[in-house]
Amino acid sequence: MTGPKTNERPGTRAKVSHVGSSAYKAREVLNEIRGKSYAQAAEILAFSERGIAREILKVLDSAVANAEHNDGQQAEELFVSACYADEGPTMKRWRPRARGRATRIRKRTCHITVIVSRYDDVTLDALREREAATGRAGSSVAAEARRARVAQSKAREEADHDHDHDHDHDDDEPTIEEQASEIVAATEAALEDGYDPETADSDDDTIVDADDATPFGPLSHAPLEDVHEAPEGYPIKGNADSMKYHQPEGRWFEQTVAEVWFATAAAAEEAGFVEAGKSAPADAGDENAEED
Repeated sequence: MTGPKTNERPGTRAKVSHVGSSAYKAREVLNEIRGKSYAQAAEILAFSERGIAREILKVLDSAVANAEHNDGQQAEELFVSACYADEGPTMKRWRPRARGRATRIRKRTCHITVIVSRYDDVTLDALREREAATGRAGSSVAAEARRARVAQSKAREEADHDHDHDHDHDDDEPTIEEQASEIVAATEAALEDGYDPETADSDDDTIVDADDATPFGPLSHAPLEDVHEAPEGYPIKGNADSMKYHQPEGRWFEQTVAEVWFATAAAAEEAGFVEAGKSAPADAGDENAEED
């Protein structure tokens, strides 16, 4: 007399498809845990040297989690009532050999199913008496270990989600160009109100005054301790020796040591600086001399 069909076997199941291993290798490990309690099966899989054992342990944990969540059962009362591996699709590949020949490589896959069921009351009482006599509580330890693995997995997922959420808000920070525009607008508004940067002193950080390090006008800034770090709102480098200023996208921007920073290119040109790569305009006296 044949037993129940594979898809009609009682219990709570979990299945994984297209595992990168042959069904023969999976069956050798499944034969070791069939009929074992959850604690014994988890211990066998954890210490198995077979690579497929890690995948089977995941399926076993999934089946136990389904039994707890869907059927309201306890992990300590479950055992592996059935487990089997079906053959999956085989990928064909070729390997070159001598004299222009080729041999076929077959990459096997399989579908693994694990079904867990609850012990009957008589068997369960006998197991509890045996554990009490030996002083071991393997089922409860295995259940706690599985819960710890689930908690760690959830913590990693939440950490990854929070990390991605923080990166989503990076675009909300103002750019260097926007900071420079704010400084220029605040300074122009202050000048219209009669503000004199040569004598005045302002508590507003967006307004440059005489007490700030402004060697070349109200829209300039002296370099910081780190000469390669731009002050907030001053993206343009200036070199006082060559009287050249460099835009952030300029060719020599990274190689230039900033002796002064400007908020805008117009502020640098008003201070007598010329953009790198362009020649300085000729003086009026030189133009008259050329005309003579």
